[in-house]
Amino acid sequence: MSDPLAVIAQFPGVPEAVDEARQAVDRLYRHRVLRRASPAVSTESSLRGARASAAIEGVDVPLDALRRDEIHDPLVQGALRASAEMGRLGPTWRKAPRQVLARLHTVAAAGLAPHATLGRPRAEDEAPDPLNLGPAPDAKETATRMDSLLDLLERPTRAPAIVLAAVVHAELAVLRPFGAADGVVARSAERLTLVEYGLDPKSLVAVEVGHLELPYADGLRAYLSGTPEGVARWVQECASAVTLGVRETTAICEAMQRG
Repeated sequence: MSDPLAVIAQFPGVPEAVDEARQAVDRLYRHRVLRRASPAVSTESSLRGARASAAIEGVDVPLDALRRDEIHDPLVQGALRASAEMGRLGPTWRKAPRQVLARLHTVAAAGLAPHATLGRPRAEDEAPDPLNLGPAPDAKETATRMDSLLDLLERPTRAPAIVLAAVVHAELAVLRPFGAADGVVARSAERLTLVEYGLDPKSLVAVEVGHLELPYADGLRAYLSGTPEGVARWVQECASAVTLGVRETTAICEAMQRG
């Protein structure tokens, strides 16, 4: 059986970037604070990740205001709900990814899309383009590519979790399969993949914060080129986002250690 992800994992620059990210995660998991406060670190990481995910979509709000529950923007609230939902969806991700994506969209897009469309693939050929990536594929092509993506998730692969997570993230972000809050769903699915496929089983890494610090839209445009160089650039960017996310979570651990 072919393993296209394993091919991507060997594109120039990818093995080194993935290895650097994996080593960063390994160092994070040895932090002494995690012996007693791992759940608290995960919660704070998720909050910062949700804030960053909304900021990528253009709604940048102060972290302290989120903690005080002062922000009622529907996109921000959707990102927070998606972040909270991930913990319940993890065991289902490998077995029924379509169901998980539908649930993520239902919670992420509430207040942004009509209730009847929540969790359902878009029927319209056009989709919003908040990142100026260009027109999304029409509804029929999107459905076909989504089938291929879900098949990829269910196949065994020798590729590292970062490579799978990067492809899942990019496909959801460029296909925009639901037509609202697709970016939030894409980044949630990336984080869920990193957790469930073994790189970050405690969901500590604030990978969304890493994406916010990087040229996110440019990376997706590179992926859209379909060239080995473009796809490699996107996977390297996802690996860099993991490394930057580790830096953010390490700062959380250090703050907790200081009390």
